Amino acid sequence: MSEAPANVLDRIVSATNWRIWMLGLLTLLGVGVLAAILVLQQRTDRERDRALALQQHSFEIMLRANQLSGAISSAEAALGRYVVSADKQLGQQYAASWTRAGEQLVRLRQATAGNAGQQAQIVRLQKAFQERGQELNETASYSAFNRNSDAWGSYYRVRQSPARQRVEALLGRVVDVERGVLRERTEAAGQLIENSNMASRILMGFGISIVLGAVVLGWLAIEAQGERAVADAEANAQRERAAELQRAVEAATAQLRAEAHEREQAEAQLRQVQKMEAVGQLTGGIAHDFNNMLAVVLGGLELAKRHLHSGGPDAQRHIENAMEGANRAAALTRRLLAFSRAEPLLPEAVEAGTLIGGMSDLLDRTLGDTIRVKTRDKGKGWRVWVDRHQLENALLNLAVNARDAMEGRGTLTISTGCAELTAGEVGECAPGSYVTITVSDTGCGMPPEVLDRVFEPFFTTKPVGKGTGLGLSQIFGFVRQSDGEIGIETQPGKGTSVTLYLPRYVGEAMAAAEPELPTLSADLPALSLNVLVVEDDPRVLTATVAAIEELGHRVTSCDDPLAARSVVARMDALDLIVTDVLMPGLTGPEMIAGLGDSIDGVAVLFVTGFAGEAEPEAFSGHSVLRKPYTLAGLARAISEAIENEAKRTRAAAE
Repeated sequence: MSEAPANVLDRIVSATNWRIWMLGLLTLLGVGVLAAILVLQQRTDRERDRALALQQHSFEIMLRANQLSGAISSAEAALGRYVVSADKQLGQQYAASWTRAGEQLVRLRQATAGNAGQQAQIVRLQKAFQERGQELNETASYSAFNRNSDAWGSYYRVRQSPARQRVEALLGRVVDVERGVLRERTEAAGQLIENSNMASRILMGFGISIVLGAVVLGWLAIEAQGERAVADAEANAQRERAAELQRAVEAATAQLRAEAHEREQAEAQLRQVQKMEAVGQLTGGIAHDFNNMLAVVLGGLELAKRHLHSGGPDAQRHIENAMEGANRAAALTRRLLAFSRAEPLLPEAVEAGTLIGGMSDLLDRTLGDTIRVKTRDKGKGWRVWVDRHQLENALLNLAVNARDAMEGRGTLTISTGCAELTAGEVGECAPGSYVTITVSDTGCGMPPEVLDRVFEPFFTTKPVGKGTGLGLSQIFGFVRQSDGEIGIETQPGKGTSVTLYLPRYVGEAMAAAEPELPTLSADLPALSLNVLVVEDDPRVLTATVAAIEELGHRVTSCDDPLAARSVVARMDALDLIVTDVLMPGLTGPEMIAGLGDSIDGVAVLFVTGFAGEAEPEAFSGHSVLRKPYTLAGLARAISEAIENEAKRTRAAAE
């Protein structure tokens, strides 16, 4: 029996409805899968763009840090050139470079505003940057006030200061931290892309299982694959751009380092040229002065020799002239040693008014009859703690400069006074009580361009051969060594006043050293001593042996400090060793230390022409005699050495 048409129709409708429902369900599932893929892709794009932006931000921070390092290096190089040349334009370049470095630091701080850890580093970097700026500005201020020696010393001292090292270390930390952040961000971006790829594959597999949605899901998968390919291409392009940026940063850093190295080499060459120029200026002036003095010595000795042979009466006068020339040469040597800081100061309590009164004869002889010298003592009896001879030399130099400024005619006034200074009132003087010594003249005065350079070593306005340019620079160094300051008031055509500010000394007065006697009547020893003389220069050895024998002592000579031990062993008796300080093989102090117990109870006298040959501690309390010396000075030094050894022996026995 055939099936009813209604049932067939119902079955067809039912099947159709089922297909429609399945198609709708599959369509809904396909649409859901497609929507899920679209949402996932959008999220992946956003995260990828965010990761790339963070990577770009990290590169920007590293670039800012390297630009700040380069700006600091540029400012330090400009300061070095400014210190070397004292060119004001170079000083302005330094100031501009340091300002640009500050701007780079501000940009770096803004770039790291979102990172609390980096901001803490930036705060410490700002503090180190400010400390470094104060060091460099102090060095620049020395050059601005034409204190070139102080500027050089300050620049070399702060080139590798802790502040600079902290700046470099902190910049390195900022870059290292940002590199770590960049690495983490790159890894996170890669992981995100990998996860997105995995989810897409799962959804594509699920879509393929849907029969009616296979075409749609396949198309979606192809579309997604294409989009992923585009994303991969874009990511690769971003990575390539990042690598290119990194290479550019490294190339710029290498270029900056190369330029800094070239600048350092150029500055070193410039310093060497300036040193050679200064040495040339020094040797020219000193050679002229020494030639004049040697001419006096040699001429006087030759005339004395002729008169001795012919029986003339003027031999004594010529010998005295030769001695005066030799003494002037010795005084110039002491000035050079004091200028080089190799001649130590021997301070004592000095009353300035009394010292100036004792110099009246010396000033009259030096300045001549056409210069009127006036003195005013308003120092209230205040004393200063200075080297008496250096202070006398400073005042004599000022008096000679005043005489030259007055062209041999005028009035020179030397006055003392008292001053209570506050901090910074006069130069670098600390607050307190000061004794003032003012040397005023009625001469031509100084224009501003001369006043700015008046304390520079080797600078002089005198004609060639008339001076070395050491006078005022030596006075400046002496006053600074004595914790004082120097001031100048001058006006062209109205004279000059130079004032020395020296700290008041309130301790107990000490007796000044007696001047060296010109005769031997009071200095001859009561006993004849057994003396060993050690000196490597044969001429000096011969002269020293003759001088000691002239004093009535028995002398054994030794020209090699290494042979001193054997010479001592052969001597039957030994009371005194007279030795040079600087000798080949062993110095005098090293030789004495090496003799050890074999010279117990033997007095030691060191003889030197340069106090910088050994540290004072190396003399171990033994007497020291400076070259050149007179026979009277030698006799007195021998007596002091014997007396010092006797005191040491008594102290050891007690």
